[in-house]
Amino acid sequence: MADVLKSLNLLESLKESIEKNNISDIKDAVEDMLISRINIAVVGERGTEKTMFLNSLRGLRVGDEGAALCPSAVAPEELAAFPNPKHPDFRLWDLPTISNDPSFDPENYMDRYKVLRYNAIIMTFTQSPSANMVAVWREARSLQKDTLYFALLASEKDTDKTLEAKKKASLEVLKAEGLSQPKVFLVCPAALEKLEFLKLLEVMQGDLPEIRAHALLLALPTFSSTLVAQKKEAFKALGWAAASLSAGVSAIPVPLVASMVDASVAVRILTKAQISLCLDDESVERLARQRGIEPNKLKGLRTCLLSVEVSKSEVKRRLAVAEKDTTTATAKLVELAMPRHARSVSRSFTVMLQAMNSAIDDMSADADKIVTIATGVSQ
Repeated sequence: MADVLKSLNLLESLKESIEKNNISDIKDAVEDMLISRINIAVVGERGTEKTMFLNSLRGLRVGDEGAALCPSAVAPEELAAFPNPKHPDFRLWDLPTISNDPSFDPENYMDRYKVLRYNAIIMTFTQSPSANMVAVWREARSLQKDTLYFALLASEKDTDKTLEAKKKASLEVLKAEGLSQPKVFLVCPAALEKLEFLKLLEVMQGDLPEIRAHALLLALPTFSSTLVAQKKEAFKALGWAAASLSAGVSAIPVPLVASMVDASVAVRILTKAQISLCLDDESVERLARQRGIEPNKLKGLRTCLLSVEVSKSEVKRRLAVAEKDTTTATAKLVELAMPRHARSVSRSFTVMLQAMNSAIDDMSADADKIVTIATGVSQ
């Protein structure tokens, strides 16, 4: 979903802020996109498949620091929180198994585990959803909670044939429980690039508020070229925000303020990009270990300096190159996209945008090479 941020109306809102010379609004937009909390709950029986799913959503495997354990170290009736080691604003919650007891009360379950507070709830199973799980789904929907999803987790013994049979049976169960157009997504918990997790993600992104969808996208591990492309577009939107901020600050008649702000904002965004694209040493080494690849083979695919380390000196160098390369024709084109009263600062906007886009293109290319080799070898 390459246009993941278009529905944010980001460009129009930023143009309006520049028109009004409202730099604080632009800063707030950048902050919202860099720091936005997202809480995802995973419901279902605690077992190998659910544990792998919780770990894969954070780019981990059993044995990695911070990984969920199997069997779970948490009491059966207690929930467990799993923060993301790279993205502190993204948190997964392991909700207890929904009982099959006929006396089970879905309202009590929802109250006890505060189901409505989560941004999205993924209801998992390995055979078919239970009647009580559907009862919780129905209760949540009656309270206007729309971001609930059924996920059939594949086991190591499953084949394409058995998975399709299980999915068909699950849909029949949901229809029998009164769901008119149920959806069940097949998920390979150990390898999210397989089966239908990307379809599930696309549906979730469409249902969530835009800023939450953005936070989810950036926090997920980069396990497919599709995700690389989506993240690339998301960071280019952030690049536009940074360029808008640069344009606003350049109007301040204080020496060196604009250049300092430009470098500082660019470093923050590109550091977030490096982590989100899983380009840092720790992420690359972990991916190599998980996929059985020599770490230096993946590390060697990083040809952009910013993929290895986001330094202020490299950011300043790129800004200087962009300043030199910016032509009158390019600046004229950008003026057409800028508010009338902001055209005097269009050059600053152009330089920052060109530097950011170039950096994001290069980093994304490195990420795509790494994920292509990693998933290719694993398959």
